[in-house]
Amino acid sequence: MPNQDSFAVVFRKLRSILQQHAAHLSVKVDAATSYYLDAAFSEKFNRDIFFGSVQIKKNYVSFYLMPVYMFPELLQGISQNLKKRMQGKSCFNFAEADEKLFKELALLTKKGFAKFKQEKLLVK
Repeated sequence: MPNQDSFAVVFRKLRSILQQHAAHLSVKVDAATSYYLDAAFSEKFNRDIFFGSVQIKKNYVSFYLMPVYMFPELLQGISQNLKKRMQGKSCFNFAEADEKLFKELALLTKKGFAKFKQEKLLVK
């Protein structure tokens, strides 16, 4: 059974990864258990494009990163340990803090942000 007391710490650390890019994105939710960022409006999809979020769930804290779904080549070269945390194509789950993996996830998020910038998908 996961230690839910550690979830708040994990959430804060993962939220800080996304917050580094918030100036160029739109913060949709900033609450105690959920942080959600959108990129620019897409004419093609007629809606804002989801960038990423962090959510406290029942058994883990989930970190969603849409750039790796839209541009799967961003996942090339990630460690096996980070890959083991993946659920689906763009979600990473953590039950406790792992600074090494958080550092790698921060780098992956930075690459995803750069790809969104290159594709002109940012708000500002």
